[in-house]
Amino acid sequence: MNRITVPMSARKRVALIAHDHCKSDLLDWARYNRGTLVDHELFATGTTGTLLSTELGLAITRFLSGPFGGDQQVGAGIVDGRIDFVIFFWDPLEPQPHDVDVKALLRVAVVHNVPIACNRATADFLLSSH
Repeated sequence: MNRITVPMSARKRVALIAHDHCKSDLLDWARYNRGTLVDHELFATGTTGTLLSTELGLAITRFLSGPFGGDQQVGAGIVDGRIDFVIFFWDPLEPQPHDVDVKALLRVAVVHNVPIACNRATADFLLSSH
């Protein structure tokens, strides 16, 4: 499979997503990394975007909630080249009513060679990477 490699600018375009059981983990991670996140262009799905914006005072472009098309909007952003990487704290042990959309988002990220972090360790690595 041929992959297109596009270098990222210093100001990254980051999508933030968290399933309900993982929202507090993402909020803790974002709180710890607020000083770094403020320098990037942030996107988030519905409730996650509201939570991060309200709690941390970050400027965030909000998509719809995941089950209402937000995951697909993030996927479209990846396809259009508007998102550099995704931080997606998803719950692998809890069935999701929109599981098909979640899998589609993961597939789009892989096909378009966009990094996607699904846990704190990988999120830390991506955010600190040049």
